[in-house]
Amino acid sequence: MSFIAFLQTNYAEIKLTHITLLVCSVSLFAARGLAALGGAVWPLRAPVRYLSVCIDVMLLSAGLSLWALLGLNPARDLWLASKLSLLLLYIVLGSLAIKRGRTLGHRAAALLAAVLILGYMVGVARAHHPLGWLA
Repeated sequence: MSFIAFLQTNYAEIKLTHITLLVCSVSLFAARGLAALGGAVWPLRAPVRYLSVCIDVMLLSAGLSLWALLGLNPARDLWLASKLSLLLLYIVLGSLAIKRGRTLGHRAAALLAAVLILGYMVGVARAHHPLGWLA
């Protein structure tokens, strides 16, 4: 069985896995971000960071599988290009929120911005339009 045939056979499961991993990733990010704002050290500990990376790699793998299955192209499918650009911004903001923000205010603002960007990304994905919820 070819890779594409496997994907076609398992589309529903891959999509469900992608959504489930998204919920896990966002939940862990929110918990880490709020705990870091509260001064906790566990969000920066290696096992928690590795768990976060593991979830995110699986999330990205499921997303890439859906991308291949659906034959999407960011140059043609502008909603996907928008979502990928927002993903990069979300990663930077997440890093600022949990670790790299200089002050508590910077980290809090980055956490809020990351959550807002995430919500916008969900809107883009649901609407299949670069304007997301605004479309």
